[in-house]
Amino acid sequence: MIKLAVPLLHVTNSAAAAAFYSNQLGFCLEFTHRADDAKPDPCYMGLKRDGIWINLSSFSGDGVAGGVVNLIVDDVDALYAEFAAKGVLIDLTPVDQTWGSREMYVKDADHNCLRFIKT
Repeated sequence: MIKLAVPLLHVTNSAAAAAFYSNQLGFCLEFTHRADDAKPDPCYMGLKRDGIWINLSSFSGDGVAGGVVNLIVDDVDALYAEFAAKGVLIDLTPVDQTWGSREMYVKDADHNCLRFIKT
């Protein structure tokens, strides 16, 4: 039985990614693992918000930049207001899609796309 899926996104700068996901998107950094504690990268980290996990990695072989994560949410417009107040650049502002959902897209510095979707 499958219980949980945790997306893994590749990033090139773990410190910048951690700052963006934590300070801008409201995720909490739960853990980090570095091959060498004296160096910021490569790094594997876990972030959590509202019970949802996202893992980010700058280790080679852990995916490629430009991935997509669909996040099902209660209120796209409330997240838009939260992110806009923090100065987050929104790639696609909230829109009602022809397939029936309301969606907003945000991209990180590595062009990973987070799609916030209200079905």
